[in-house]
Amino acid sequence: MNSRLLLFPAALLLGSCTLGPDFQLPFAEGGSKWKEAKVESARHLPDDWWTLFNDRELSRLVNRALAANQDLSAAKSRVDTARALVGVDRARLFPTLDLTGTAGISRSSADALRGNLPAGAGIELESQRYRSTFNLAYDIDLWGRNKRLVEAATAQASASEALFVSQRLGVATEVARQYFLLRGLDAQESVVVDTIKSRQAALDIEKSKSDAGLVDGLTSSRARTELELANNDLAAVQRQRGSAEHALAVLCGLRPSDFSVARRSSLTTLPTIQAGLPAEVLNRRPDVKAAEEELRTASARIGVAKAAFYPNFTLSAGAGFESVDIKRFLDLQNRVLALGTGVAAPIFNGGSNKANYQASRSRYDEVLATYQQTLLIALREVEDALVDLKGLAKSRSALEQALASARDTRKLSQERYDKGLTSYLDVVDADRSVLQTRLALSQVDAQQRITLAVLVKALGGGWSGK
Repeated sequence: MNSRLLLFPAALLLGSCTLGPDFQLPFAEGGSKWKEAKVESARHLPDDWWTLFNDRELSRLVNRALAANQDLSAAKSRVDTARALVGVDRARLFPTLDLTGTAGISRSSADALRGNLPAGAGIELESQRYRSTFNLAYDIDLWGRNKRLVEAATAQASASEALFVSQRLGVATEVARQYFLLRGLDAQESVVVDTIKSRQAALDIEKSKSDAGLVDGLTSSRARTELELANNDLAAVQRQRGSAEHALAVLCGLRPSDFSVARRSSLTTLPTIQAGLPAEVLNRRPDVKAAEEELRTASARIGVAKAAFYPNFTLSAGAGFESVDIKRFLDLQNRVLALGTGVAAPIFNGGSNKANYQASRSRYDEVLATYQQTLLIALREVEDALVDLKGLAKSRSALEQALASARDTRKLSQERYDKGLTSYLDVVDADRSVLQTRLALSQVDAQQRITLAVLVKALGGGWSGK
């Protein structure tokens, strides 16, 4: 065997390179301040950030959802798939070794073999052949195509992991949102039930007065109308609560029929969460990390497309035994050996390589635009949460003052009505104002908690502060 046959590919291997651009993350300017809040150093936010609300039921539901949510299970499987595919592409960097074996018996036609031979010539009509070899093949990867494939697959796996983290954060946030919505509806239900009791008592009093002939039926009719309107409000609140409870069941991986949350109208105090610097938020957000890895993937695939323009060199080798007699199969003189090199160079393919390269460049530009848009959306989501918290705090302060004033008005209206100085309509209007203000205050309280959870998601979840 002429060993000089292998000198050329060996020299190519030593001089191999990696085509395509080496990835560099584009500069991302997050800014130095927020529009809707004063910039302060971010405090430590635990990974289990929902515990900041000091609500055991919330913590139980979030932990249940993170363990049993079916969307998260699917996302975890996608991560495992992406990691496995990295191994598929990494295997291209190494030689392949296969064992092949053949065994056969054949019989030829007597007329076909003996027709042109002298009479009496002896020839065997049956023959046997046995062969077994180890076959080695290696793609030299002179232009780094396989390395770029591994780079792309690795980045894609990292993107899948970041998306899983983002989805996990989203599930926890959605559980918190539905839970606070449910607790807000509990508070509203408590308000409406108290109102129903009050209006039922008022109806009983007015009805007794009407039966005694002290007043006409108009007052008791108004009292009954207000009572039934309150019953309608109660039905609406209970319907919304049922929908929120069903949503929580699905988030926790349970059938709605197997899930319930006990009613409770009281809630703990609101925690304080600081946004920190915009650049810190961009570094923490898992969706930004996923967009970065998608960009890395697109960059690596440019190198894969570029390598298609160049020849591909391979080395091959085979060694084993071949014999016509199974008894002498492993005899040394029956050994076989083969060494070789191969080259495949593109000559004409209708422009597919050029089109594929252009597509990879365009794909990179597309992913770059998506990455930059992701940064802008991340900053916008933080600003939205901050302005919502600011506005909700003002609304809560105004509603608390309005509630105090409405209660004073109701008290005065009731006293004037009891003295016969005003009609029952004034009492009804004052009572309705109290009800509406209490309901609005319950809604704002729930929305504040929901917005805090949304802010945590916008900030990228928990971080150690190190």
